Amino acid sequence: MQHSASDQPAALDSIDRKIVAALARDARLSMRAIAELVHISRTSAHTRVQNLVRRGVITGFGAQIDRKSLGLHVSALVVVKIGDVSWAVIASKLAELPFVEKAQAVSGDIDIILTVSAPDHEQLSQAILRDIHSMPGVISTRSHLILEEIAGHSPGETPDIWR
Repeated sequence: MQHSASDQPAALDSIDRKIVAALARDARLSMRAIAELVHISRTSAHTRVQNLVRRGVITGFGAQIDRKSLGLHVSALVVVKIGDVSWAVIASKLAELPFVEKAQAVSGDIDIILTVSAPDHEQLSQAILRDIHSMPGVISTRSHLILEEIAGHSPGETPDIWR
């Protein structure tokens, strides 16, 4: 569920923010572990997590995957400039291509940033030149190889910074 600018979800209290932070660090936490971390009962923890899901604060639970262990040894950010086409249409087509992990709309003189991972440079190059750059509506692409990646804070991991 996505919220529009006019759709103001209810503010999270400190316990909800602590739950979100704990689940951002480890989505496999049991209700017992969550309850112990935030000093509430398991029933309250369960109810709060369900409310966070229902309200769209928590949109899913997933694993963090190491690309290299899957055989995806090279990754790039691909900056895409599009012509007079619908962003939503072309972004969804780009996101369906093999090796494309994510498509993001951005502001400024570019339109889309793609995260692309492939087994090797040759397949990455083919994905960019053959699949992305030649897609109707794409005017230009610029690729930036990801040399190293260091994780920062995921949303909700630092619960007491915002209010």
